[in-house]
Amino acid sequence: MSQIIYKIAPEALWCEAEKNGRFTGAPIDIADGFIHFSTAAQVRETAAKHFAGQTGLLLVAIDGEKLGNALKYEVSRGGALFPHLYAPLDLDAVLWVKPLPPG
Repeated sequence: MSQIIYKIAPEALWCEAEKNGRFTGAPIDIADGFIHFSTAAQVRETAAKHFAGQTGLLLVAIDGEKLGNALKYEVSRGGALFPHLYAPLDLDAVLWVKPLPPG
């Protein structure tokens, strides 16, 4: 089974991660102690709920299998299991990065 997960990130924050070779999280991730991700089925709702009206966003696809035991699926919104990474994201796990169009 493919374990592709997604992160919505502001472009400036992602550019910083590319310079550093790893993504340590957005402010909400740092506050919560893990990096929030979404599955393919969850990413549209996540974008609408947490990023509505924002521009300059990127959609980042990650190979979850490369994240090992630091990736955990935990109950969140509406009882759904969301992927959470309890470590910095090594950019070797990134499959692609694309602009996320508003709306």
